[in-house]
Amino acid sequence: MNLTLYNTLTNQEEIFTPLNPYKIKMYCCGITAYDYCHLGHARTCITWDVVRRYLTWRGYQVKYIQNFTDIDDKILNRARQENTTMESVSERFIKAYFEDMQRLNVKPADAYPRATHTLDGIKKLIGKLEQKGYAYSTQGDVYYSVNKFQDYGKLSGRKLEDLQTDASGRLNQTESIKQQPFDFALWKSAKPDEPSFESPWGKGRPGWHIECSAMVKEMLGETIDIHVGGNDLIFPHHENEIAQSEAVTGKPLARYWLHNGMVKVDGEKMSKSLGNFITIRDLLAKYHPMAIRLFILQANYRKPLDFTDDAMEAVTNGWHTLADGLLFGIKHREKLNLTAKTHPSFIKSVQDHFCQAVDHDFNFAAGLAILFELAKELRKEGNLLTHQGKTSQSITELGDKWHTLVHLAQVFGLEADFNETPNSPNSISEAEIEALIAQRLDARKAKNYQQSDQIRDILKEKGVTLIDAQGGITTWHWSNQ
Repeated sequence: MNLTLYNTLTNQEEIFTPLNPYKIKMYCCGITAYDYCHLGHARTCITWDVVRRYLTWRGYQVKYIQNFTDIDDKILNRARQENTTMESVSERFIKAYFEDMQRLNVKPADAYPRATHTLDGIKKLIGKLEQKGYAYSTQGDVYYSVNKFQDYGKLSGRKLEDLQTDASGRLNQTESIKQQPFDFALWKSAKPDEPSFESPWGKGRPGWHIECSAMVKEMLGETIDIHVGGNDLIFPHHENEIAQSEAVTGKPLARYWLHNGMVKVDGEKMSKSLGNFITIRDLLAKYHPMAIRLFILQANYRKPLDFTDDAMEAVTNGWHTLADGLLFGIKHREKLNLTAKTHPSFIKSVQDHFCQAVDHDFNFAAGLAILFELAKELRKEGNLLTHQGKTSQSITELGDKWHTLVHLAQVFGLEADFNETPNSPNSISEAEIEALIAQRLDARKAKNYQQSDQIRDILKEKGVTLIDAQGGITTWHWSNQ
């Protein structure tokens, strides 16, 4: 069986051939840490989490790196609004990111490099670009000369003559100091009262694009197997990464470029101005984490995904079906001995069918269909067992199906918890939880942070995790969810 991937670089589906037959180097562009993560971030993180899980399941050793951008205009603006520092802002939202990802069952990356931790590599890379004639400095800024890189536009299909002014997207530079309006910043000179770092070109901070080029090189080397991210990053970010990295190394930055589609809300682009901006925390306050994963995985990862209440209601029902199947062997363990000898031939047959489906450009929806088929059978047998005391299939057959379902569901990161709420001497009612949260809110308003922390610790001991969101809103969930 051959795994095929749709490569944005060639605009076609290709057989996947890694640099090393057994090891894969994979890089994902991470978040800019200035706000809580939203539904779009959830899609990106869950999609590439499952790609990584699937590749690992297929026998590859995957080194997966995801960065944090902790130097950026948006972070600086937030710090000014809150009268604090960029470091304080980025640390707070990186912490929130990990909380959200843990609840969504997204596996941690092997490493999370940050721009502030990669400054030496960034400056070294800029220096090499300057030496090779691809970069020029002016008035303390350093720009990449796009005209010098002949292959510019090969990822996005953009042509230089069609590029608009300020192609770098995030930068507000004075165009008169650039040689060409579409040249983009590698290093930005410090403005008065801005955080800055020493460099050969004076105090300043790196441009956005050079950060990822430096982090890829430092963590994974000159050429990697797979570079992923949302399709909004194809241009200019990934295009500029290629120009920066390949101008220095003369080698391909990545063999395969994969991009997930964007998320819409009720058919509209998600944005704060439209009032349809949905954070992951908003989602988790309303829907089960596994239903959110299921919603994202049921669609082709490259296509747009439309979030609606009806769609979430449907996937929630779907999750109940899967959960029933996943819990079948636990719910009925007293009546069935599912540790009995299984039929390896059956399990292999289902897994081969699963591979054939998903190997086609990560066709998760086809893989999920196999899981649902198993789950529905197990749910039906569970109902027979509950109401008639017997099943229509042998224990061995049921064991085969249950073990296979649980195993394949783990590839998708779909896990059911038999105990949705703690059942221990430390258990606490929801009314008591809400009362303590109200007390904690009063303490925070009074700036009594010691009492606020004490209440958080009390709830944590009782198996309750608190999530602080915007607007002073606090949600909670049982720690085993």
